[in-house]
Amino acid sequence: MLIRTASHAQHTEAENSSFMSDMLGGRLGVAAYRRYTEQLWFVYRALESGSEALAADPVAGPFIRPELARRAELERDLAHLGGPEWRTGLAPLPATAAYAARIEECARTWPAGYVAHHYTRYLGDLSGGQVIRGTAERTWGFARKGDGVRFYVFEGIGNPAAFKREYRELLDALPVDDLEKQRVVDECRRAFALNTAVFAELGRLFPRTA
Repeated sequence: MLIRTASHAQHTEAENSSFMSDMLGGRLGVAAYRRYTEQLWFVYRALESGSEALAADPVAGPFIRPELARRAELERDLAHLGGPEWRTGLAPLPATAAYAARIEECARTWPAGYVAHHYTRYLGDLSGGQVIRGTAERTWGFARKGDGVRFYVFEGIGNPAAFKREYRELLDALPVDDLEKQRVVDECRRAFALNTAVFAELGRLFPRTA
C-alpha cells in the first residue's frame, strides 16, 4: 500500500506518456513496438542476470521465481520481429542504459533495492502488460499469445490473481526495518521515473503517425 500510494503519480505519468498512449491507441507502427521490445530486453537482461546470485539472499531470494523469467520470451519475440539477426547493431537508448545500470547496481549492492525494481517490472507485466498484448494482437496481427507477444504470456502462472496476491504478501513481509522499507518505496518511485524516461525517448523517436 505504501508503494502504491507513494508511486501513484509516477505510475500515472508512465501510463499516460505520449508514446504509450499512442501505442495503446494503435496509432504507431510495428517498428515502434519492436523498438520498445528491444528496450525491454536490455532491462530484463539486467534483472535476470543478477537473479542467480540473489537466489539465496534472505531479502531478494524469495522473489526469484523461474515462472517470472522473461528474457527467453523476449528473445523469441525479437526473433519474430527482426529475424535471426535481431541482435545485429542492437544498442540501448541512453535512458534504457541508465535504467539497466541502476538495476545492475542494486543487484550487486542492495538486494532490497533490487526487489523494488523486480516488483515494479514483473507485477506490471502481469497486470498492465496484458493490455499491451491485446493491443499488439489487434493492431499488428500477432497470433493470440503467440510469437511477437510471448513476453506477456506467463505460461507457468496458472492463476495470475493468486500469484500477485502471494507476491504482495512477500513484499509485506520483507525482512527489513521501517527505514529500509521507506528506501524501497523511494526506489520504486525511481524505477517508475527511469521507465518514464525510456518512454520519453521512444516518443521522440516515434511521434504519432496517424
